[in-house]
Amino acid sequence: MIAESRALLSSVPEISSLHVLTLTPFFPVQNNHTDGCFVAEPLPYLSPHGVRNTVMAVSPFYQPKRSPLTAAPSQRVQYPCLPGNWGLATSGAFLFRRLLDDIRALHGGHRIDLVHAHSALPCGHAAQLIRCALNIPYVVTIHGLDAFSTSQVGRTFGKCCKRRTVQVFRQAERVLCVSRKVQERVIAGCPEARTHVIYNGVDPKLFNAAPQASHAVSVLCVGNFIPTKGQDVLLRAFAEVRKTVPDCFLKFIGGGPEECNLRRLAYQLDIAEAVTFARRQGRESVARAMRDSTIFALPSSYEGLGCVYLEAMSCSKPVIACRGQGIEEIIEHGENGYLIAPHDHRALSERIIQLVQSKELREQVGRRARRTILDGYTLDHQAEGMVEAYREACR
Repeated sequence: MIAESRALLSSVPEISSLHVLTLTPFFPVQNNHTDGCFVAEPLPYLSPHGVRNTVMAVSPFYQPKRSPLTAAPSQRVQYPCLPGNWGLATSGAFLFRRLLDDIRALHGGHRIDLVHAHSALPCGHAAQLIRCALNIPYVVTIHGLDAFSTSQVGRTFGKCCKRRTVQVFRQAERVLCVSRKVQERVIAGCPEARTHVIYNGVDPKLFNAAPQASHAVSVLCVGNFIPTKGQDVLLRAFAEVRKTVPDCFLKFIGGGPEECNLRRLAYQLDIAEAVTFARRQGRESVARAMRDSTIFALPSSYEGLGCVYLEAMSCSKPVIACRGQGIEEIIEHGENGYLIAPHDHRALSERIIQLVQSKELREQVGRRARRTILDGYTLDHQAEGMVEAYREACR
C-alpha cells in the first residue's frame, strides 16, 4: 500500500504552495504534550512538500482554555454550544458561527486552499458550513471506530449525530481514515464517502531502539484508563504472570475514570506491590518508558489504530494487541508482534510469559517491529499520504 501511495503521489501534479487550515479538537497543550500529538507531529513534515498549515485548536466554552504548543501557527478557540454529548449534533453550527469572521479575515490575507477537519463533529460540520459560505473545499479525518458518534452519544441523540455526519462525509472531498477498519465503518454508514486510508506515523528518532537502561523485567501499558482499553484484562493476566515470573513488574501510564477501579483490582489480585500507576507524561518520558520496558501490552477492544502500538514497535519492543482492531493491519502475528482475542487474559498471560522467558524471541520480534515502522509508518510516510490527499482534494 505504501508503494502504491507513492506512485499515486508522483502522478499528481505539483502544487507549489498550499495553505491548509486545520480544525481540530485534539492538539497538544503546554501541560499535556500527548493530547492530539497525532495531529500536531506530522505538520512540520508537510512543509518540504509546499504545505503551510494554520491550526485552530477548538474546545467548548466550558473546558479550561489552555495554550496550544507551537508545532504550527496555531490558536486555541473556544466556542459556545449545548453542553454534553447530547449537544454534539449541533455543536458544529455553533463552532462555524464563532470561526466565520476569523476565517474570512485569514482567507482574505492568505488564501486558504483547503480545510482539514479532525472528527466529523464538530469540526467536520463546521468545515462543511465554511465550504458553503466561502467555497473552500475540505477533508475530514476519522480517528476512531465510532465514526458516526453513535456509540459515544447513545441511541436517541446518536441518530441526529449520524444524519449530520453522513452529510459531512458526502460533501467532503476526502474522508481520511487511520486504518482500513475505520474505513469499513465509514463506508458501511455512508457508501458515497470518498475514503482514503492514511496510517498514523511515528518519529523513529524519538522512539528509537536504544538498549533498555534497566535490567528489570517489565510490562508497559500506555493509554487512557477507560473500560475499552482493557487494563483490567492486563491486570488479571499479570496476576498469572507473577506466579511464574515473580520478579516481573507492570507499569501503567495514563489517566481517566477507571483508575480507582484498576488500583482496587490490583489489590484484590494481590499484585499491587508490583504495579505502578503513572500519570500522563510528555512525549520524551513516554519514549523513555517504552525503551526501558521489556514488553508492551494494550489489550484494547475498541481501537481505530492506536499510535502507542506503533511507538512501542519503533522502540523495538514486542507488542501485544487484540484482534479485530486497526492495528491488526500492521502486526503480523508471531512476526513483528502478537494478537490475542479481546478480553482473553489467559492468552495474554501465556504470551507475556513466553516473551519474558525468551530474550532471543523478544529481540527477533522487536527488530522486525522496528523494521516495519521504518519501512512504512514514520511521520514522513504519513506526511506523504496527507499531501497526496490534499492535492487530490484541490484538483
